[in-house]
Amino acid sequence: MNDAQIRERFHRTRLRRQHADADTLIVDELGLRHGRCRADIAVINGHLIGYEIKSDEDSLCRLGDQVEAYSEVFDRAFAVVAARHADAVYPLLPDWWGIILSRRGPRGGISFETARAPCGNRAVKPLSVAQLLWRNEVTGILVQLGVPHRVLRQRREVLYQLLLDFLTPADLHYRVITSLRNRKNWRCPLPPSPGDGSSQLFST
Repeated sequence: MNDAQIRERFHRTRLRRQHADADTLIVDELGLRHGRCRADIAVINGHLIGYEIKSDEDSLCRLGDQVEAYSEVFDRAFAVVAARHADAVYPLLPDWWGIILSRRGPRGGISFETARAPCGNRAVKPLSVAQLLWRNEVTGILVQLGVPHRVLRQRREVLYQLLLDFLTPADLHYRVITSLRNRKNWRCPLPPSPGDGSSQLFST
């Protein structure tokens, strides 16, 4: 199984309900740390939920850095791993991460089994959450908060810090989720079809 095969099946089965929910946004390859790391799948509703896929073709050598980036942003996170990684992945993940095993059946179908349920992440970094926003989204929020326009010409890092100065972590979390869900030009996967056809790959 490769990444694309696991990803497609995961969208069509485990994320079917989320795709059908008008208040939920699902994004492939969500940039973290200004694009230096990418979350394979992000589910954005009242929470930020990240999924990292490790297929049979992947190694776990980058997982430590990816876990660190995910843990700065996501309220919950999952590793979706091929069965060959099942034993090796546990010591590499914080206890609050969920683990989903993917297996190919005798007829070629891919199934998923939750091996460990996730817990809430208590170590989210507000600055990293703020950095999910594009500059125009940051300035739009700051204008709503009454920040003078002359201040908005400062460097992006200064503007992110202003958000942290004006907003509580809970308020920031809400505004970031709202901005992401209102963003118009995401490259999103297609919703699952009623027939659950599995020949068409999702665009990313």
